[in-house]
Amino acid sequence: MKIDYLILGDYETNCYVLRENDAAQDCFVIDPGLEADDLLEFLDEQKLNPLAVLLTHGHIDHIAGLAVLRSRFPEIKVYIHNLDAEMLTEPSINLSAMTGSAFVTEPEDASLKERDIIDLAGVKLLVLHTPGHTPGGISLYSKQDGVVFVGDTLFADSIGRSDFPGGSMSQLLASVREKLFTLPEETQVYPGHGPATTIAAEKAHNPFF
Repeated sequence: MKIDYLILGDYETNCYVLRENDAAQDCFVIDPGLEADDLLEFLDEQKLNPLAVLLTHGHIDHIAGLAVLRSRFPEIKVYIHNLDAEMLTEPSINLSAMTGSAFVTEPEDASLKERDIIDLAGVKLLVLHTPGHTPGGISLYSKQDGVVFVGDTLFADSIGRSDFPGGSMSQLLASVREKLFTLPEETQVYPGHGPATTIAAEKAHNPFF
């Protein structure tokens, strides 16, 4: 698996571009951020063909980039957990209403649930439902490559917020303990904001555990 990442928008959202290898042109995007102009520039420079967007959850700083992606690549498919799907069309729960600039986009093309397998552009990811930050928050795990993309569930030495609508601290802590901390300790953790970490490092040092 080839992983490229960009830091997008005022909220510095980590956006990941995944493909089979360096030579591959087909790819998919995890979380296109608040503003995706730099992402479009990267895709054009690398001559990449994005087949889909996978959303770890439905907050505005992770989904607003869909607008320009869908405009530039009309055939692109959007995946989100079914419990967060309404966030694509409802500004009050995707938090964009709080910013004074309500954002809506077209509904998802496919909804996800626990243990689904994503098989795109030569990459396979297992869907882990990790609610707490949002009801439909997901993490995306590749056993073969030893990586997990966790959105805003887990950060280096921290965890996601649970005080937004639909959030739950007890769910968030359970998600990390039961779904993420049970992965192999050498697993690389790629969060929605901030630096990468490992399961071993978070089990040893994260102050929430």
